Amino acid sequence: MKTRLITRRRAIVTGLASVGGLLLTRYPKDLPPTYGNLLRMGDTLTYAAHRVLLPGQSLVKEYSERDITSFPATGTVDPGVSEKTPLGDEYRRFHAGRFADWRLPIDGRVSTPRTFSLAELKELPSRTQITRHTCEEGWTAIGQWHGVPLSLVLDAAGILPTARFVVLFSYDGWIDSIDLLDALHPQTILAYGMNGRDLPIQHGAPVRLRVERQMGYKSMKYLKRILVTDKFEDGGQNGNIQSGWAWYTGI
Repeated sequence: MKTRLITRRRAIVTGLASVGGLLLTRYPKDLPPTYGNLLRMGDTLTYAAHRVLLPGQSLVKEYSERDITSFPATGTVDPGVSEKTPLGDEYRRFHAGRFADWRLPIDGRVSTPRTFSLAELKELPSRTQITRHTCEEGWTAIGQWHGVPLSLVLDAAGILPTARFVVLFSYDGWIDSIDLLDALHPQTILAYGMNGRDLPIQHGAPVRLRVERQMGYKSMKYLKRILVTDKFEDGGQNGNIQSGWAWYTGI
C-alpha cells in the first residue's frame, strides 16, 4: 500500500509538472515561481489554466441595490488599535485627522512615481459596482463599492514595459501582489466608499483594494503603498504564501 501511494504521488507531481511546463512555454512571463512545492505547483496550475482558458478582461456578475446583504469584517483588526501593528501610531494619526494627511505612493517600475491623497483619488473618474465577496471561510456577502479603477492610477504613474506585478503594502502589516491582468481589470478598484458611505474602518479605510476576480482576502485593506515591479514578490513572513494561503485564488 505504501509503495502504491508513493507511486501515485509521483504520478501526480509528474503530471502537474508536465502540464505546468506546457503552460509555461506558452505564457513564460506570467507564471509565478512554485519553489518546487507541490501546493505551489497546484496554485500555478490553477493560475495558468485560468489565464489560458478564461477571457482576460471578462467581468464578474454585478448585482442591484436590493441584493446588498449584511457584510461582516471577519479577522479585521484596526491598525490604530492593535499592539501588533508597527504602523499603528501613524494610522491612528491619519484616522484622527479624517485621513486628510494620508498619502498613497505609487512607485517602482513606473516612469513618473506619484503620491495620491484621498482627495486626489476622489477627483479621478470613479466606478461603482455591486459584487459578491467570497470568503475562504465559506461565507459570501454582496456589497456596493465605490472608488477609482486601479488602472487609472497606474496609468497616471506610467507603467514601464518591463512591469509584471503590482505589490501592495498595508498598514496592518500585510504584503501581497497581483499580476497586471488583474491590476488593469476594469473591476479592480481602489475603493474609498462602501454602500453609499465612506469606507468604514472595519472594511479598510481610507482605501482598500477590490480584486473582484479573486477570493476575498486578495482585496487588501488599509492600503499604504503600491509598488510596480518586474519580479514576483511573495511578501515573505508578511505574505500569504508563507502563512499557508494561496497566492492566486481566481474565481
